[in-house]
Amino acid sequence: MASRRIRVFIVDDHPLVREGLRARIAQEAGMEVCGEADSAAAATASLRRAKPDVVIVDLGLSDMHGLRLIETIRSSDPDIKILVLSAYSETLYGERALRSGADSYVNKQQAAGSIVGAIRATAAGKRYLSKELADRLLELVLHRRSSGAAGVRELSPRELEVFELIGNGKSTRDIAQQLGLSVHTIETHREKLRAKLLLRNGRELTQAAVRWVLENR
Repeated sequence: MASRRIRVFIVDDHPLVREGLRARIAQEAGMEVCGEADSAAAATASLRRAKPDVVIVDLGLSDMHGLRLIETIRSSDPDIKILVLSAYSETLYGERALRSGADSYVNKQQAAGSIVGAIRATAAGKRYLSKELADRLLELVLHRRSSGAAGVRELSPRELEVFELIGNGKSTRDIAQQLGLSVHTIETHREKLRAKLLLRNGRELTQAAVRWVLENR
């Protein structure tokens, strides 16, 4: 008896990416695309009905950061497998994606030759990571400091989102409007960012955020 096909759900706001993934998965006898979404909202509305084995998530979604979507998916279904497929830097986002609940991480630049293997490994309950990311994670485990400033790596997904928007020149009011939050909530996030990053004032926070954005583009 043939084994059941791996059901894959795609979340990416680029139509060409979704089309390419559909075509690639269609070539595999043991896989099928059971649904797709171009936003986090559309994904959360469809996932329960689609019943996928693996969800492919892009981090750069228009309505919600992919890290927050991963947390949402994981909290609603602890057993679902999540594979991040993103153009974002593995060095910066790989560890964070795994801590948010992802099982595997593939950079879009290497996706053509690895996506099928990544889907199969993830569906089987294994992690699929590049050698560079695996080495990076090992280095972090061995050398993580036990005290001092937490650093950007330890920010929550929402804090990172606010920090990145600050670095992109957005005002507190602009950030509140973009994220659908109150100005007071964003001001609270700014205070937490300053405390976690050991920054003395708003000017230092802005400078640190701008520098971080420039270094990680």
